[in-house]
Amino acid sequence: MFTRIFSSNLFLLAFVIGCSGEPTFAPVSGVVTLNGKPYGEAVVSFQPQGTKENPNPGRGSSAYTDKDGRFVLKSDGKTGAVVGKHLVRIMTKGDVATIDPTKGSSSDEVNYSKRKVDPIPPEWNSRSDKEFDVPTGGTDKANFNIESQK
Repeated sequence: MFTRIFSSNLFLLAFVIGCSGEPTFAPVSGVVTLNGKPYGEAVVSFQPQGTKENPNPGRGSSAYTDKDGRFVLKSDGKTGAVVGKHLVRIMTKGDVATIDPTKGSSSDEVNYSKRKVDPIPPEWNSRSDKEFDVPTGGTDKANFNIESQK
């Protein structure tokens, strides 16, 4: 009788843990370089991509780079990112313009003169289609080399 109750409770515990609904996080870190040099002014953002089986995979993660271009992703106090495929966006932190005011203008942008021009191309931020797959065990090799014409 004791064995039956014990194994029944063990099954229930495994079921509850397996179905907690919480996404699995894994540690993610790396380096951002701009034109081959460490870039210490970046904001790195990972947004998990939903699938048919899991349309709501969890919250995104983000980090600032340090002076050596290194970053460690965090989300809601947790270190890392949700395991799985992510859309990656990288941009310069602070008040930046996405369009160089000396090369054209846009009625959508105001006060260009007070903003610095983001040296990171739009393909890495507002128009990003860059993806990164976070493995179950995490990674310290989420490295991104950005080439800029500016």
